[in-house]
Amino acid sequence: MRKTLLIIAIVLTIVSIIFSVLPLDTLALAPIGLALFFIFLTFKKSDVAQRKFTKILFIVTYICALVVLGKTFLIKDKVAEDTQLEQQKVESKKEDIKDLEGLE
Repeated sequence: MRKTLLIIAIVLTIVSIIFSVLPLDTLALAPIGLALFFIFLTFKKSDVAQRKFTKILFIVTYICALVVLGKTFLIKDKVAEDTQLEQQKVESKKEDIKDLEGLE
């Protein structure tokens, strides 16, 4: 039973790492929560000598959670206005109108 829980915890920790690196915002909290749950179950099923690896998994998963929460609350997304592109559009329209008038 412990090995099964440990395998599930490892897989969910890897998924948590992948999701926390990708720009998925708070969607990454789902595998992190599941990983923490299965790591906790594995920790409770383990003997004192076997708990070192589960502690490492705890640390990695908590770091993933901190990264996700940090990206969510500390990084603000801004949409920058591209004035140069807007100016090119206006100039292009004026040139097209002049070309059409020249054809008539």
